[in-house]
Amino acid sequence: MSFSPADYGPVFSELLEVDRLRDLSEGSPQDAYHERLATLTVEQAFGHTQVVDNDQARCCLSAIWLLYDFLDDSHTISQAIHTAEGSFWHGIMHRREGDFSNAKYWFRKVGEHSVFEQIADDWDPFDFVDQCQAALRSGGATVDRCRELQQREWEQLFAYCYREATTQ
Repeated sequence: MSFSPADYGPVFSELLEVDRLRDLSEGSPQDAYHERLATLTVEQAFGHTQVVDNDQARCCLSAIWLLYDFLDDSHTISQAIHTAEGSFWHGIMHRREGDFSNAKYWFRKVGEHSVFEQIADDWDPFDFVDQCQAALRSGGATVDRCRELQQREWEQLFAYCYREATTQ
């Protein structure tokens, strides 16, 4: 399943037209976007369509903060969303900050999720946490492979949250 920024309305499409291949670690917050993201609301981001699930819409905002490497801002949003998807974003954020045991805690709260099968065959978020941790220690091609999987994970979860936010 390919990911096309144009599928997510004018506000998100502009924000998604960036390199979505993020670091496995915290990355470097893109300060030029902080003010723009800080003023972004669900109403603005979804102004082109009707939101039917506010939690899922807020998950999309958490995802955008994460995409631009503002882990603390993403964390604040995802931690307040008490759904499997909120926990999923929360787990990704903790994995990227290097708090691997906490990431696994949040992935346990996710349980089985339909997005797993869209990420990869036999997707296991716990194994992926371990793979990322090992890749960060060893470097090399393993890092590249994990970054590509992480991008697919981000895109598939974002697409899922967007659909759930806007579909009755």
